[in-house]
Amino acid sequence: MARESAAPTISSPPLAPAKPSPAPAVEARRSDNYYQVKATIFGALIEAIDLAQLAKLDSESAREEIRDIVNEIIAIKNIVMSIAEQEELLDDICNDVLGYGPLEPLLSRDDIADIMVNGAGTVFIEVAGKIQRTGIRFRDNQQLLNICQRIVSQVGRRVDESSPICDARLADGSRVNAIVPPLAIDGPALTIRKFKKDKLTLEQLVKFGAITPEGATILQIIGRVRCNVIISGGTGSGKTTLLNCLTNYIEHDERIITCEDAAELQLQQPHVVRLETRPPNIEGEGQVTMRELVRNCLRMRPERIIVGEVRGPEAFDLLQAMNTGHDGSMGTLHANNPREALSRCESMITMGGFSLPSRTIREMICASVDIIVQAARLRDGSRRITTSPR
Repeated sequence: MARESAAPTISSPPLAPAKPSPAPAVEARRSDNYYQVKATIFGALIEAIDLAQLAKLDSESAREEIRDIVNEIIAIKNIVMSIAEQEELLDDICNDVLGYGPLEPLLSRDDIADIMVNGAGTVFIEVAGKIQRTGIRFRDNQQLLNICQRIVSQVGRRVDESSPICDARLADGSRVNAIVPPLAIDGPALTIRKFKKDKLTLEQLVKFGAITPEGATILQIIGRVRCNVIISGGTGSGKTTLLNCLTNYIEHDERIITCEDAAELQLQQPHVVRLETRPPNIEGEGQVTMRELVRNCLRMRPERIIVGEVRGPEAFDLLQAMNTGHDGSMGTLHANNPREALSRCESMITMGGFSLPSRTIREMICASVDIIVQAARLRDGSRRITTSPR
């Protein structure tokens, strides 16, 4: 069993380089007049464009079609704009029709870790571990709600007054949470954990100073020798990043099954089955929970089971899998230290209604978990990795 007190700790300097490159300037705040002009042109565009024909075009052709029509509208309505303003407006309207509206310039930046939208007029981002406010805003809460619905509908989910909370993902794997009125009082709240285009490796974490070379070697060995691993840490501490790093060392001839609420793991092996939970439909039926996915995994001849985040009774099934021939299984959970992670495992099993004595549950945890890896995020936004072997 992992014991924090007896564990050698491998800690290191922050994840980010000591002198990070300057981030692009936060987007300037636009005037109300800009949004009035945009609303006028957008309304005329919707009347003039054939959306059915537009849907048949590829992205670049669709953008050119929209730009041509918008230029005509500007000329007909005799709207006075500079070339730079007109180009900015054209990009905005193309993003509204074909993409995610004001979010597009933020989604295209790889230096942003999180995008936090608190209603139509307030958008924050996290860059280099620091949260800062942007000048980006939505036309109104209805536009923001429409974009939330567009995002979640692409993965077969819905968010509206009758189903106001939703977890989803973007096409690139970015994790999305949306909560809308009546639960969100000041308008829809949208949170996006950005997917990095370049997958981090342990070598890069060493280069960034997130872990010592010796610590990285230990984690490589852990990944290769089929240790059962729980990655513990707080929100934004890098648990999923670390899990992705460890999966790099899984042999390519192993059958891996992943279970996630919103699929975001980036496994490179050829034999991977990705499973995702499903919320209930409008009648309250059809829900598939994480526990059902993990239990079904056992019938799919897995060699390793990887759970994106353990947060409930599925902890029991994952531990059972770890203890019945599925060595090398992995999962993450929220906890501030390894000892708390073990306590949380015990609590989650109890949540499932299992009437087992505490001693029995603890013996099962001891027999199942080989190592807990602790990821920590400090107040200055830097990340550190510590390991705590059993």
